[in-house]
Amino acid sequence: MTLEFVKMNGAGNDFVLIDNRSARIRLTPEQIVRLCHRQRGIGADGLFLLGPNRSGRADWSWEFYNSDGSTAEMCGNGARCFARFVQSLTGATDRTSFETGAGVIAATFHGASVTVDLTAPKDLRLHEILTAAGAKWTVHSLNTGVPHAVLFVPDADQAMVQQLGADIRHHPHFKPKGTNVNFVQVLGPGRIRVRTYERGVEGETLACGTGVTASALVASRIHQFTAPVQVQVQGGDILEVSWSAAGEAFADVKLTGPADFVFRGTIEV
Repeated sequence: MTLEFVKMNGAGNDFVLIDNRSARIRLTPEQIVRLCHRQRGIGADGLFLLGPNRSGRADWSWEFYNSDGSTAEMCGNGARCFARFVQSLTGATDRTSFETGAGVIAATFHGASVTVDLTAPKDLRLHEILTAAGAKWTVHSLNTGVPHAVLFVPDADQAMVQQLGADIRHHPHFKPKGTNVNFVQVLGPGRIRVRTYERGVEGETLACGTGVTASALVASRIHQFTAPVQVQVQGGDILEVSWSAAGEAFADVKLTGPADFVFRGTIEV
């Protein structure tokens, strides 16, 4: 089978996107792994299939897979790329929406930048003490479509992203599915730097949109940040997270950042 694809990146988080509006494409986990492989395939942190939306709740729907072939509910950087992919295919001008495993996401376009309205965060937990990598750590957690752990560190460059990230990702506290892990350095009022160990990629990525969002929202509680928060990711880009208060909860959560086309091609699977 020959597939046409588009390669995109959102702040360094890269994806393969495939038009499946005909609903004829079915990929196995093994095929997804090979397509995302950086030496034997296209190379990506994840893969999206664009499909029709049959629920009537949104314009479109997606199937989203991590690079290890597993399914994932949500991806903030991927959502921005997906929205621009939809725009390129359908001619959408100002706005589009699509149904994800975490709910309906709306996107608005600003040139090469996209703002996505994220689903309501849930399961906020603060100041939990976990033992990992031979030490005790203060860990905060929040689900922003997928689960995230947040650790504040004095210097992101010195963070043990691979070792400690893997230990917390698989920690019994987050069973059965595990969590993504974010190492957050406060740069100043309303400014943070984030490095993320991503579940499903099983390593550090250059950016994680849902992780950036979780980190900014947790920082609002721990460091009294107000919206918007500017977030520097490992790839060097700056993303912006905004929200409004809804009592003890967060509402109207938005993530803004780049979504860039890299190349188009065909590949045999």
